[in-house]
Amino acid sequence: MNKIFKTLVFLFLLSSQSFFAQQSSNTSEQLERQKIEAQIQKSLQENQKKLDDKMDQLKKEQKELESKKKALSKSESNLKSTKEKISKIELANQKIENKIATSTISDEEIQKQRIKTKENEVTIQKLKLTQISQEKELEKVMSNI
Repeated sequence: MNKIFKTLVFLFLLSSQSFFAQQSSNTSEQLERQKIEAQIQKSLQENQKKLDDKMDQLKKEQKELESKKKALSKSESNLKSTKEKISKIELANQKIENKIATSTISDEEIQKQRIKTKENEVTIQKLKLTQISQEKELEKVMSNI
């Protein structure tokens, strides 16, 4: 009976040592898993921050491009408008010159029409100066894009 008791105690001790060894290995595996999970979380947070920063930067760049696009469109529109005004006034001058050449009108009316054409010529010259400055502005806007 004593031998049986000793054998049982011995088996009990072996099984408890195995249980404690298994528990300690589970604990170390759990600690290692927790460390890895913490590293993964840290890495995820860093990557998320990098992505957020990149998105912010891209949004800023997009706003800049939209602003430059608006400026380009406005410059092109202004230039087109100025060219149309010049063409319109030149056409009006041609009509006045044709009217003077083909009609029999008084000298006083001819003088009025010539004054009108001279005024139009001055306006055309002003518009051409405006056109030159608008072309330079357009080139400047295009070079910024």
